[in-house]
Amino acid sequence: MKIGIYGGTFDPPHIGHISAVSEAAEQLGIDRLILIPAGIPPHKEVQSSSASGTHRFNMLRLAGKYLDGAEVSDLELRRSGRSYSVDTVTELKRTYPDDELYMFIGTDMLTTFEQWYRFEDIFRMCTVAVFARQEDDRRLIEETAAGLKKKYDADIEIVRNKAVDISSTELRERLPLRQGAEYLHEEVYEYILKNGLYGARADFDFLRTRAYAMLKPGRISHVAGCEYEAVRLAKRWGGNEDDAREGAILHDITKKLDLNEQLILCDKYGIIADNVERQDPKLLHSTTGAAVARDMFGISDDVYGAIFWHTTGRAGMTRLEKILYLADYIEPTREFSGLAELRREAFRDLDAAVLLGLRMSLDDLRERKIEPHARTQEAIDWLSNNK
Repeated sequence: MKIGIYGGTFDPPHIGHISAVSEAAEQLGIDRLILIPAGIPPHKEVQSSSASGTHRFNMLRLAGKYLDGAEVSDLELRRSGRSYSVDTVTELKRTYPDDELYMFIGTDMLTTFEQWYRFEDIFRMCTVAVFARQEDDRRLIEETAAGLKKKYDADIEIVRNKAVDISSTELRERLPLRQGAEYLHEEVYEYILKNGLYGARADFDFLRTRAYAMLKPGRISHVAGCEYEAVRLAKRWGGNEDDAREGAILHDITKKLDLNEQLILCDKYGIIADNVERQDPKLLHSTTGAAVARDMFGISDDVYGAIFWHTTGRAGMTRLEKILYLADYIEPTREFSGLAELRREAFRDLDAAVLLGLRMSLDDLRERKIEPHARTQEAIDWLSNNK
């Protein structure tokens, strides 16, 4: 049996890693692939932005699902000290003495192979398979491989694969800018956001796809309109446009859930709801929505607060909270008495507009004989006293 060994930091694992080893395994007729995230790599310093070994292992397992016959091993993560390839190959050779081992490496690694710790032992135990992404790579590899074969009687195979123009380092730089999702498998990207890795902020198209799937179809136009107004208001009042957009996209993600489903989420996330909230899913959707958005997408505290308070308001509202509260109220699909005045005021005086909106909300609830939440009156009192 031919066993392929593919090691690396995988910080994070991306589609380039998977496509390269997939093509190589097919060309060489590999029967079994073992993916091995490094513990402490000997050839590079661990960056402060790097994910832990556990996270890298979990991400690689998610990415590895796209490879037939692949498994992810924590062999190097369990080992103390630096992760030398010779130790890994030795252990695998001991485990699979009758099988052929192939170790996959990149072009740059082959050109420096003689600097590796006990590299001659690696040549003795396995075939080295080198990725060639371009013709220039191939010429360099062929020259280097010929020299190593002659000098050390090494078995070296050259495999072609299509270049994916990204590195893990570049991805770590892009993710905080809401970029790079296209280079990651979907489950890996979700894992990165959920676990707050690399300072990643979610791509807006990704957020819309996820958020809209959690809504009743009729609510999508409202959420899209809220996003539009939130960005306009953020521009007008010097708010963070990205945060406003994110909060608007996600603000209603638990809106369609009934009261019992909302209460289940309260228990799950440790939300302490008062008696008024526990009787009204429309009130609870703000608090549960904020919790789900943080759990799924790793939103910031500012965005969390804006979603949390967007229904009732509160005393001491931040600028972002005011923006999302108003955007939800004045978005283009809304129609009610007094809306035109509220829309005008929203771009003339932010605080006055929020105060007007809160009063209109309070009047509407009382007219429909619905008990308003005390936070709304507290917000009105706070804004009135600070104007």
